[in-house]
Amino acid sequence: MDTSINRENLDARVSAVRLFNRFYTRQIGVLNEGLLRSPYSLTECRVLYELAEKQELAATDLVRDLALDAGYLSRLLKNLRDQGLIAGKPSPQDGRQTLLYLTQAGNEAFAILDKDSAAETAAVLSAMTTSDQARLLLSMAEIRVLLGREQSSAPITLRDHRPGDMGWIVHRQARLYAEEYAWNGEFEALIAQICGKFIEEFQPDWERCWIAERTGTILGSVFVVKQSEEIAKLRMLYVEPAARGSGLGQRLVEECITFARAKGYRTLTLWTNGNLTAARKIYDRLGFTLTKSEQHHSFGHDLIGENWDLAL
Repeated sequence: MDTSINRENLDARVSAVRLFNRFYTRQIGVLNEGLLRSPYSLTECRVLYELAEKQELAATDLVRDLALDAGYLSRLLKNLRDQGLIAGKPSPQDGRQTLLYLTQAGNEAFAILDKDSAAETAAVLSAMTTSDQARLLLSMAEIRVLLGREQSSAPITLRDHRPGDMGWIVHRQARLYAEEYAWNGEFEALIAQICGKFIEEFQPDWERCWIAERTGTILGSVFVVKQSEEIAKLRMLYVEPAARGSGLGQRLVEECITFARAKGYRTLTLWTNGNLTAARKIYDRLGFTLTKSEQHHSFGHDLIGENWDLAL
């Protein structure tokens, strides 16, 4: 925990989180008597969703997974049983335990809820621009990681760059490096120049940019550019906080290595800074060699610039 946060700042942040919580509960209709204009409460919908997704669960599993009071859940389950939405059967592993599952009526009720939820979400997203949708999804992913310490089960895919990606990359890298390393506008100017030059001088037979996405949200990127007939340069590797720990950084670098070898380059080179420890570990692990280091003052700080090479 950052002990530099004083009480006044903490109180302001607590108020901001509570304000967001009130806003979000209004957005999803938690305070309505029935969610999605249905006869079911939010908690009942959550139970139906869990049973639809996992097929069979014990009441103790629902208490754990949904963080519910056991007594409250017992009353809720009785209500769902009385409506004919759920039923139970002895567990084959432990006959003393009952496994809950959706009845045919329960599955039909859930199908309607699921369809209405998807339609309502689609309506919200359709009112936004594509850029705003991407920002929303990225923010949601970061909230899930920061509060739940979880990784999404959706796969991360790689694609080529498209119009608009360079502006996003400049924006995100400038923001992240300012937040994490306090780098100033000089860094933003540098990466904007690199991205602009890549677009203006792009040689598709010899260069490439990979954009990493999950469910339409950009989670990272990397470039290979031609430096000479024999030397390719890896540039601008970055991974969003929401995807860190997933192996994405190494995967992006491995794509660069494979591409450079396939194109017949003899060396893959890169420039980084000594304080970017996560990236340096990837380069070292994949066989790059530190060939040169020197002190410099850039981006508002005294740094150690490093050149790394990989013989292909």
